[in-house]
Amino acid sequence: MELRDVDLIVIGSGQGGVPLAADAARSGKRVVLFERERYGGSCINFGCTPSKALLAAAHNAGRARRAARIGIHCDVRVDQPAVFERVRAIRERWSAGTRRRLVDAGVELVHASAAFVGERTVQGGQVVVRAPRVVIDTGTSPAAPPIPGLAQTPFLTNKTFFDLKALPTRLLIVGGGYIGLELGQGARRLGCEVTILQRGPRLLPEEEADASAAIATGLAEDGVTVRLNANTSGVTYAGGSFTVTLDGEEPVSGEALLIATGRTPNVVDLDLEKSGITRTRGGFIEVDEYLETRCPGVYAIGDVSGQPAFTHVSWEDYRRLASTFAGSPRRRDDRVLSYTTFTEPQLARCGLTEAQARAKGIDARSVTMPLSQVARAVEWDLELGFFRLVIDNATDKLIGATFVGYEMGELIHIITAHVEAGATWQLLDRSMYVHPTLAEGLPGLARQFSGG
Repeated sequence: MELRDVDLIVIGSGQGGVPLAADAARSGKRVVLFERERYGGSCINFGCTPSKALLAAAHNAGRARRAARIGIHCDVRVDQPAVFERVRAIRERWSAGTRRRLVDAGVELVHASAAFVGERTVQGGQVVVRAPRVVIDTGTSPAAPPIPGLAQTPFLTNKTFFDLKALPTRLLIVGGGYIGLELGQGARRLGCEVTILQRGPRLLPEEEADASAAIATGLAEDGVTVRLNANTSGVTYAGGSFTVTLDGEEPVSGEALLIATGRTPNVVDLDLEKSGITRTRGGFIEVDEYLETRCPGVYAIGDVSGQPAFTHVSWEDYRRLASTFAGSPRRRDDRVLSYTTFTEPQLARCGLTEAQARAKGIDARSVTMPLSQVARAVEWDLELGFFRLVIDNATDKLIGATFVGYEMGELIHIITAHVEAGATWQLLDRSMYVHPTLAEGLPGLARQFSGG
């Protein structure tokens, strides 16, 4: 195998690596991209795209049933094979589109597992290349906990869930994070009995307690069974059925078991040490504030470097590196983080909670408005949830928000823009919002900071 010199090597075709490779190739650079699985990374193949396509069907079914509360009665019939067929068709189309985008840009694609064989030198299949810049965008994979018996069973993860042709009668889910909750509620609304087993005392333990409680209420209204403080001590599979044993409780059974207990970085096969690249606790690639590893010229973006596991973060990492490469360095933490859990109700976050702000030494204050005080929420029977704003008392600037309710992932961007702009609560207070909308409650909520 002959060693070739190129301008840029990208390992992985996630949502940050793809545009970076395509931009460089279009500008005349020699670019090689290695991908061992499906083009498009986790988002298109195992994450955002298939899960939200599934939830499009599930939430439509759930909303139709819920309409009985306002006098509209629907006969909801779910065609599960058609739902899953549509999900797979969308991800196939988008994955193929990602590959076509790279080819059209002039990127050399190598469909093989890649590994470092020297400093900034990578081999995959029969290709060995060296470059002054290497970008690692390999993402993460589902982590399977060391539950006795689990490894010997055909359990599901988010990588295999969307290969189902239809849902089982009963689905067991281990894990109360956003993946388990989204897929659990989705499966329930599509006609499956669902039991979620959460080891701790509440769902979404990283979020504020009342936000977690609102999500739990929404799941309960759909008929999802949630078992808290459920310490899973063993798993068996026989006769097409899983049995999960729990410490001090009765075992639970189902025809499928989904494990959603965390993520592990895709680094095992990369031989990082051969290029002087180090890892941090949890196995994530160690990077500095500019996403560069211990090896000069080698960068890691997205969740493989411990960044928040969201597509929009990976995309922003692409923009950060593109700016850095163009001579205007950008830091990994130079934007306000927003995200959403796509359950119903949705939980949307921006910036800091009051507790997070105080932990950073900020004199923070928050105000909260239940959706029951917002006209549109009452009119549309969408009262489950709340708006919360957080400010820095010293400056009156908005520094964070938590929204829980219908389509809050759309409304959170209002606060994201205010925080990015360094706006105060007074700006939000004096804004004239349309009546009757859900967002109409935000100026009134901001006014609470003055006691008015």
